[in-house]
Amino acid sequence: MKLFAIGAFALASLAAGSAAAQAQAPTNPGPVLPGICVFHNDRLLAQSTAGQSVQAGMQRLVTEVQGELAPYAATLQTEGQALQQGGQAADPDGSRARAWQARAQEAQQLEQRRQTELQYTQQVQVRAIAQAADPILVAVYQERGCGLLLDRSAVYISNPAMDVTDLVIQRLNTALPSLSFNRLEVPAQVQQ
Repeated sequence: MKLFAIGAFALASLAAGSAAAQAQAPTNPGPVLPGICVFHNDRLLAQSTAGQSVQAGMQRLVTEVQGELAPYAATLQTEGQALQQGGQAADPDGSRARAWQARAQEAQQLEQRRQTELQYTQQVQVRAIAQAADPILVAVYQERGCGLLLDRSAVYISNPAMDVTDLVIQRLNTALPSLSFNRLEVPAQVQQ
């Protein structure tokens, strides 16, 4: 049975990617263009305290799910080996093999359900961060006199003085220092 890890790895890799991109900035970034601002949402998720709490919470939930699924995998593996080694004599009518297949299918369905719950939980938490960050971003946009706000992922290089990400992170850290959450069940209307 495949055990999975989502969310935490993605957020951690975002932080590593943004740090690498910043290290390669040119020594002369060019002029500051009035009215043009840049914002890096991935860095907000990776470096804000709320984003880091989501990363830590998702790591905790993935570990919990792995702990829940591990006994199923171990039992299925042991039973599968016993069936294989015993051959026809261990299961003359095939009932043990059918029962093993049914348990394997149940375990796989449980794993898929947990994976969907983890993905949904992460989406809800990231949405909470976005909802808290949006008014902050609008306020910074207006304070800085931005006429155009570019997503940093669409801009290869820009003058760091045009980047409002650090200010948004700072204000978000004050407004939403962390998120505390548990794994969420996926509502029926979302599953469809």
